[in-house]
Amino acid sequence: MTELVEASEYLWTRRVGRATIQYGGWVYIMTNRRNGTLYVGVTSRMAARAWEHRTGAVPGFTKKYGLKLLVYAEPHDRIEAAIHREKAIKNWTRARKVRLIESANPDWKDLYDQIL
Repeated sequence: MTELVEASEYLWTRRVGRATIQYGGWVYIMTNRRNGTLYVGVTSRMAARAWEHRTGAVPGFTKKYGLKLLVYAEPHDRIEAAIHREKAIKNWTRARKVRLIESANPDWKDLYDQIL
């Protein structure tokens, strides 16, 4: 039997029998256009979270500035690693964040369809 133990933006934990399973996470960057406003986030539900940003379903920074393009997504096996990486990237300069995006996505294409 699978039982939901805890669900939050960052972590999904399920108990399967006696085992507790923690799911991995994603670090991602949203923008409104090439070289536009950047938002760095972390989630355990990449497709759902990107959809929320795209549709403006959740009020906040990305809705206010129209950040609907997913231009960077980095998977992690453990959510703790994703959270640590997100915090590190948030402390980077804008230029370094742009270099990160362009190293993986030089044309700043929307990656939403690739993560579905």
